[in-house]
Formats: sequence, C-alpha cells, structure tokens
Amino acid sequence: MPNSYTKPLIAGNWKMNGLNASVSEFRLMLSEANKLFNKVDLLICPPVTLLQSFAQLTKDTDFSVGGQDCHINNSGAHTGDISAEMLADIGAKYCIVGHSERRADHHETNSIVHAKASAVWKSGTVAIICVGETDEEYIKRETLKVVENQLLESVPLGATSFNTVIAYEPVWAIGTGKTPTTDDVKNVHAVIRKHMTERFGEEGTIIRILYGGSVKPSNAQEILGVANVDGALVGGASLKAFDFIAIAKAAS
Repeated sequence: MPNSYTKPLIAGNWKMNGLNASVSEFRLMLSEANKLFNKVDLLICPPVTLLQSFAQLTKDTDFSVGGQDCHINNSGAHTGDISAEMLADIGAKYCIVGHSERRADHHETNSIVHAKASAVWKSGTVAIICVGETDEEYIKRETLKVVENQLLESVPLGATSFNTVIAYEPVWAIGTGKTPTTDDVKNVHAVIRKHMTERFGEEGTIIRILYGGSVKPSNAQEILGVANVDGALVGGASLKAFDFIAIAKAAS
C-alpha cells in the first residue's frame, strides 16, 4: 500500500514506452528519489513488460510501481489481457483505470471504468481513476458537466483515501504542450472535491486528486500550488529521471 495519504503523489505513466534499456533510467530515478520520500509519494507505471523488474528494484524502497490498465475479471479466456490480481502479484501497488487514451482508443465507457476500479480494489491495490473532457467538450464549456458525470458513473461506492486516487486530465492538454489556466484547474478540482465529499463524506475530503496533462518541470510548481491539486499524473516527462524528479521536488 502507499506510504501516506497526506503527502502529494507524483505518478508517472510511461504508456507504451520503454525497453529493457530503460531500466538504467529508472535506476537513476531511484537514486535521485531517496531524499524526497518524507515529503512526497512517488510512483511509476511502466509497460507491463518492465513492471516486475521495476518492482524488484523498488522492493526495499518507498518508491511504488503500478499498472496502466487491467481487465475487469481476475482470470479467464481473455487473450492478451492482464488482471489487477496479476499486476498485484508481480508488485504493483496502483493501477490506472479510465485513462483518456483507453476511453478513446478502446471505447471504454464509464461502466467499464467502474468495473475495472472495483477489480483493482479487490486485488488490494489502489485505483487511479481518470476523468477529463475532450477538446470539443472544452470548447462547448461542458467541462464540469462531463467531469461530474464521469465521477458519478466511474467511481464505485466505497471509495476511500486508501483505495482511490482521482486524476483530472483534460484530454486536449495531454501531450500537446497546452495546459488549462490555473483558474481552470482550480475550478475543476474544486468541483471534484465537492463531488467526492458529498458522496464519500470525510474520506472524500482527503482522497488525493491529481492533475495530468503536459505537466513538466517548467510548470509543475504553478500547477501543484493550486488548491485541491494533490499531485500530478505525468506522461512524457516521467520518462526522464531528472525531469520526473524535478516535478517531484516542486511538490515537496
């Protein structure tokens, strides 16, 4: 389980990047992370081909590793899929579900994300449940409506600070270099906090809410200083040890 639910969480999503040669970059990341663990929780979600080796490297550290997706079932005739239980078995402490790329590329609905989050909980790991609006929805000023609906339909009953993290990622900002204004981020995160508190009471006030979408060392401090931003879900910048650690330092 993660180390603290009061510290910021800086999570790196490597997506479909990384070969065996990437282990050296992760080792460098680990060597630079030691002085940060008392201030921030750190997580890397590599491709599943690297997950077990990364888990071994973090075994005696406070650094966590996680999966990028899982199937809704624990086992069965699902060629090419992997379950949350399997991820936990090789050392995953978290699993991302409902990432916008899964929702778009694999047509994952809120109900599928809901089922995957439940599967992650059953495995004893933490679900990072992603929500966020598309460019078209943003232009139409539908952001808050879209995010609230995704939360309502994607987050199962029983969410706590021990089993759930929410990640807000405006789809139009992922990998584009564009980011919302700090006021935009503040408003969306406030709505997420309100929703979680109304549904889950005291737990909803402390469930961590991450911001994701072109987070990099140059903008991390500004983003992480916004109210109700409890960390970041980092994409491309998490592939480089010094960039990822620089973002973590901005949160510490």
